[in-house]
Amino acid sequence: MFQNFENPTPPTAAAGRVAALRQLLARRGLDAYIIPRADEHQGEYVPASAERLAWLTGFTGSAGNAVVATKRAAVFVDGRYRVQARNQLDQSLFEIVELPGNLTEWMAETLPSGAVVGFDPWLLTVAQVERARTTLAAKGIRLRPVSGNLVDKLWGKARLETSMGDVSRAAEIVPHPTSLAGRTADDKIAALQKRLKDDGHDAIVLTTTDSIAWLFNIRGADVLHTPVVLAFAIVHASAKPELFVDPAKAGAAAKAHLTPIARLHPPAKLAERLDALKQSGKRVRLNAGAAASWIERKLGGKKRVVRGSDPIVAMKAIKNAAEIKGTRSAHLRDGAAVCRFLAWLDREAPSGKLDEIQAVTRLEAFRHDTNALKEISFDTISGSGPNGAIVHYRVTETSNRKLQKGELFLIDSGGQYQDGTTDITRTVAIGKPTREMRERFTLVLKGHIAIDTARFPKGTRGIDLDPFARRALWSHGLDYDHGTGHGVGSFLSVHEGPQSISRAGMERLETGMILSNEPGYYKDGAYGIRIENLILVTPPDVPEGGDRAMMGFETLTLAPIDRRLVVKDMLSPDERQWLDRYHARVRAEISPLVDPETRVWLDAATASIS
Repeated sequence: MFQNFENPTPPTAAAGRVAALRQLLARRGLDAYIIPRADEHQGEYVPASAERLAWLTGFTGSAGNAVVATKRAAVFVDGRYRVQARNQLDQSLFEIVELPGNLTEWMAETLPSGAVVGFDPWLLTVAQVERARTTLAAKGIRLRPVSGNLVDKLWGKARLETSMGDVSRAAEIVPHPTSLAGRTADDKIAALQKRLKDDGHDAIVLTTTDSIAWLFNIRGADVLHTPVVLAFAIVHASAKPELFVDPAKAGAAAKAHLTPIARLHPPAKLAERLDALKQSGKRVRLNAGAAASWIERKLGGKKRVVRGSDPIVAMKAIKNAAEIKGTRSAHLRDGAAVCRFLAWLDREAPSGKLDEIQAVTRLEAFRHDTNALKEISFDTISGSGPNGAIVHYRVTETSNRKLQKGELFLIDSGGQYQDGTTDITRTVAIGKPTREMRERFTLVLKGHIAIDTARFPKGTRGIDLDPFARRALWSHGLDYDHGTGHGVGSFLSVHEGPQSISRAGMERLETGMILSNEPGYYKDGAYGIRIENLILVTPPDVPEGGDRAMMGFETLTLAPIDRRLVVKDMLSPDERQWLDRYHARVRAEISPLVDPETRVWLDAATASIS
């Protein structure tokens, strides 16, 4: 199993840990301390030994921050984690602050003038520190970097044992074949070096693991569910790149692949090489939004670096022909596994004996049966009834519940295959759904179809399309608190920038980008609804009868949408036609790949709704 179901830190444990941290603050002359959910690479997914926020507070969401002050403490989350935060946190100990509230504003309002706030400079980015320092200085509050993480000091031996159990200890670097990458690492490095020269920069320091994996055509298993290597890199405009990675991870194949294109160093040598860059007087580029504050300080501070974006982020977002071919193959394979699961679910769920964990393990088994699964792309969200209303719910041995008749079951999952990354959500009726469930599901479906069928001119941003998915819900006074779509990598992170379809989606959509299309609706304490497919931005062409070229989307995900939850009369003729066409495609492409029993189920699940 790639997923475990261990219970998180119980809320009762937090009180003693926070008290111990406050004692440590007093000894260090600090009035507060910031605990982000981050590691040195600022990735969304982190090794178990970097789960400091979860260890201290009990909150296990994949995004969030905490501040512990001498008298008060708060945890900061976005709307995806509203219900989860309430369930996991001791609210007598922590205030829960949702976006748009943030930790800097909270500290400015809560702490007295003259207070000193400590932070680990490896765990906050350059931009985060600068914003916080500016806001706090206006209130007479100082921000102080602290050497040695204070939570680690309290976690102690148990953290070391956790660190020894991290997958990173045993994971070797694996060269990613050019046939799947579509470009050699040499070619990618040359393109980056040209960009540096064109911009007048002598070098760039790379800290983001998926950028490094893409650039050097390597994959690893240092972080659960994301095939990256924990590494740093310095790419010189006119010299061989330097890659800082644990030598134990570079086996013969990795060395043969990397030695011709990079100088390999152990991570401990990074400080020395940054000092050398500082002393050279060269123009060194750094992404202030992703690089740890420690790195800029080591390079000599703001005046000594050139702040700029990481060019690789945009380069890897636009998939080439080989990557697109690979992702289509991965989705076809994954679709067959998901259809086998949905057929099994329909057979087993009415018994009332099936629970959320059994659903997760069975779906993972079907993906294993492909003989191509490398990992799951994130912890499967398997939410029955009220658990489905928790947007990023992670089932544990304690929270596990049965799938019961008259409820909805939401399952959001994905696979990591060498040729592509998948992410799919389906909401399934267990027994007979209520009229309200069906109506709200249909509103979500209308939004999903609106995104899928959108045509738009070059230059369109995700923020421009996001209302398409919400219009039907808005007309009924309903909405959801997450983005409509995120970018997806090619056997890399399931959440990849810069593109998104959301209220924050300012990046222009480009041909070859992959995004999710996942509007939803969540009724706290009752049920959740989400319908998610992955989509590929297609090249512009002129629609029949038009005079301007428009881009659109190709649907990659192939699995039925539960017709039992659709109120046919709420769909327009065009929307009904879309659903029938989609289901006909699913039936045609998936049927040859599944067993006869699943094929019978698939024929019924994809029957015409018109």
